[in-house]
Amino acid sequence: MSELNFVTTGDGARIAYRFDGDAGKPVLVLSNSIATTLHMWDGQVDELSRHFRVLRYDFRGHGGSSVPVGAYSLDRLGRDVIELIDGLGLERVHFLGLSLGGFVGQWLGIHAPERIDRLILSNTSSHLAPASYFDERIAVVRQAPDMSETAEVFLNNWFPARMVTANEPVIEEFRAMLLAIDRQGLAGLFAAVRDADLRRTVALISRPTLVIAGEHDTVTAASHSELIAATVPGAKLVVLPAVHLSNVEYPAEFRRAVLDFLR
Repeated sequence: MSELNFVTTGDGARIAYRFDGDAGKPVLVLSNSIATTLHMWDGQVDELSRHFRVLRYDFRGHGGSSVPVGAYSLDRLGRDVIELIDGLGLERVHFLGLSLGGFVGQWLGIHAPERIDRLILSNTSSHLAPASYFDERIAVVRQAPDMSETAEVFLNNWFPARMVTANEPVIEEFRAMLLAIDRQGLAGLFAAVRDADLRRTVALISRPTLVIAGEHDTVTAASHSELIAATVPGAKLVVLPAVHLSNVEYPAEFRRAVLDFLR
């Protein structure tokens, strides 16, 4: 396992990243959900790094990355990835994004197709509404004394009730991750999701694309994944019997879908 390293973007933000796997292998970038860090992928990295050089990073506002004040935009989050791979001298990468990471993946497929080899969009959407919901979440997060209430909301949205009720070890891991998230950073990223609408432009994605949906996803409904798969030319769709973090809930099936598509 490598240490955390950093690149500095054009607007001065530091983006934290790490590599796993041999330098000679093709690079696979993993992009997380909102309110998580690159450790969201810990359960997948050992297996994926047998086949790829896995590049993980933290969104601005989260984990080891800088926390600029104010609202963030999807455009800025996409450019963070471009500046990251530019800084690392990478020409083309595979990209796997889940949830907010999937929004970023769509942006890259639309605006920087020459940098993407194969694209995987998991448990994501091209647009989430209404904006008032995100404004409310931003207000709650900013006013709350800590992240404890917000953490429980996320856990109940991300996992089936049986896992949360049983307080499985992985739930404890994600609760700890959530409690450590910077609230200013979370508010900034909520704004990026609120303002994103890629419903028409995803039709411009020309790279080979796999869409992974969660059958029971209450955050980014399976119907959203179906719409993306129907709009992106030639996209494939895989539906797992999961809620939102399908990589955690169904790790073997998720890994199989990813590797079958990338290889």
